[in-house]
Amino acid sequence: MAATAQKSPGGAQAPSGTDTQPNSIAGWIVRLTALAIIDAFAIWLIYLMVDDGVWQLAIVLAIVTIAINVIFLRPQFYPLRWVSPGLALMIIFVAYPIFFTIYISFTNYGDGHLLTKQQTIEQFENQVYLPEDAEIYNYVAYKDAEGNYMLWLTPRSDGQAITVTPGSEPTPREGEPPDTLDGYSRIPQNRIFGELTALSALRFGTEDDSFQVSQQQFGVAAKFEPLYVYDSQTDTLTNQQSGIAYSPVNGTWTAADGMTMQPGFMVTIGSHNYTRLFTDPALRQPFLAVFIWTVAFALLTVIITFALGTFLAIVFDVPEMPFRRVLRSLLLIPYAIPAFVSVPVWVGLLNPEFGIVSQSIKAVTGGWAPAWFADPFWARVGILLIQLWLGMPYMFIIVTGALQSLPTDVYEAADLDGANPWHKFQSITLPLLLITVGPLLVASFAYNFNNFTVIQLYNNGGPPMIGTASPVGHTDILATYTYRIAFASGRGADQGYAAAITVIIFLILVVITFFQFRYTNMLEERGENV
Repeated sequence: MAATAQKSPGGAQAPSGTDTQPNSIAGWIVRLTALAIIDAFAIWLIYLMVDDGVWQLAIVLAIVTIAINVIFLRPQFYPLRWVSPGLALMIIFVAYPIFFTIYISFTNYGDGHLLTKQQTIEQFENQVYLPEDAEIYNYVAYKDAEGNYMLWLTPRSDGQAITVTPGSEPTPREGEPPDTLDGYSRIPQNRIFGELTALSALRFGTEDDSFQVSQQQFGVAAKFEPLYVYDSQTDTLTNQQSGIAYSPVNGTWTAADGMTMQPGFMVTIGSHNYTRLFTDPALRQPFLAVFIWTVAFALLTVIITFALGTFLAIVFDVPEMPFRRVLRSLLLIPYAIPAFVSVPVWVGLLNPEFGIVSQSIKAVTGGWAPAWFADPFWARVGILLIQLWLGMPYMFIIVTGALQSLPTDVYEAADLDGANPWHKFQSITLPLLLITVGPLLVASFAYNFNNFTVIQLYNNGGPPMIGTASPVGHTDILATYTYRIAFASGRGADQGYAAAITVIIFLILVVITFFQFRYTNMLEERGENV
């Protein structure tokens, strides 16, 4: 049955939803089979995620799966079927990381607090100790063809030797350990180290009377006892050797006297990370310094690259210039070379002892050259110099393209009015250019606001600031500062605090971008006046 278009004053509408759906039984079978496969795979992934404690991603995946089923089973959502795969991937790979970062910023997630509470309890319960009156045994290990183990235990004090396997009662033995016994072969002494991890993970004997192999003392086995016992009623871990009880305090197992145990576990701590950022002077001072330099770095990069790119684009816009195409192509070389290659090359060129740039400056000044890496001012100048090299070709390309679209009649009118080249550039060329490249300049500012590569490769954010509570350098921008806190801190990673800074960066970019686009609209109005 042909679909009937619906007419309205606004123009032709999409065909009605019920008539556009394939009604054949084969189509329904194919659709339901595909959804069944997707659902089965999603349920399996959700089960694994919940089992691993990644419940946030499990919830997102469940919501996406339900949405896909609704879209493909409800006729009124037919238009969304074509974009549903892209929407699902956008939610999982774009939206979820953003919301997860916001969630992490309200937690203590970081070194020492990476696990769940249950995982830390299991780790502590797996620790054992040897009571003072425990019998110590020397062991000989055996292994059968199926990979099962058996121990021949000889007490160090006077006593009878025994053999024991996991889950069985000990068997008394006489004499010396033979090479083979009950289908087991003796493991040579030079192979024990390779089997030690597997042996130490087993409990030989019954649950109430078990032996374990020591990882600390080679060739030793004994009846080890659990070092920590968890009491769910009091929510405490008790050290059976010392008798000290530990309670959870902000994700850390803490005793009454303040002594703590690691690892801790991740818990929500509210706005503590944001409070630290804005109220702790030791953290607020470097953050403000880094923020000011980040804005200056992004803004100056856009200004100098746009200025040079525009100048060169106008210079090479003259058709009569010889070798114009060749020279234009040569100007694009820095854009074709990855920053991972260009920045180290520039670091070598600026080397105070052997770099050709530094040596050339010394030849002119009589021995003085900027401290490109040790002085904060000159380190920033060096970074901007590299940014000029890397960013100029991009600006050259977009301005060259924009110049081709400028109307010629405006310039003819300006010539009749007697305008000189500077007046024509200031009053005509620049306003019209900014209409075209304005959004690209905003995007360039946002990109350089988080330009991790150049800062990291140039001097690792150095030279370092002295007397700061967190690791930070004078050339660090917010992106590298966050990275250093999250992954490169000598005192351990602090992803929760780093996530809080990331959220602040996101909000700052939103505000700056909003005002920049407002400014772009003003440029369009000015361009209309031109």
